[in-house]
Amino acid sequence: MSAASNYTEDKTLDFWLKANSAATTAPTTVYVALFNSDDSAGGTADNLEEGTITDECTGGAYARQSVTFGTVSGGSVSNSGNVTFPAATDGNWGTITHVAVMDASSAGEVLFYGALDTSKTIDSGDTFQITTGNLTVSLA
Repeated sequence: MSAASNYTEDKTLDFWLKANSAATTAPTTVYVALFNSDDSAGGTADNLEEGTITDECTGGAYARQSVTFGTVSGGSVSNSGNVTFPAATDGNWGTITHVAVMDASSAGEVLFYGALDTSKTIDSGDTFQITTGNLTVSLA
């Protein structure tokens, strides 16, 4: 994923070019959130760019999962461990089309986002996992 939200872009520019005038601090933990498709105008990717948290997955047992990242190199960084969501309960979570790195376990700000290479339907009893090294954030 190489898309940064407007929030992240603004904070980055302020930090580097205005001596951190907004007093930005990094979150102590970041989380992965799953999103369902929205084919309407202003779809999921547009909403995530704006930091609007719509189309986030819902359903029994769904919760954002914390993620850790390894060494930054060449403008990229990847997750340093598996990110495993619990099994869906009480129905399905629908078709997951996008993921986002968030600064809070609920609500909060979208930091980075992207579409999955292949969407994944999560039915009751299914799990969703991002294996080590398969969530890459790039600033290129």
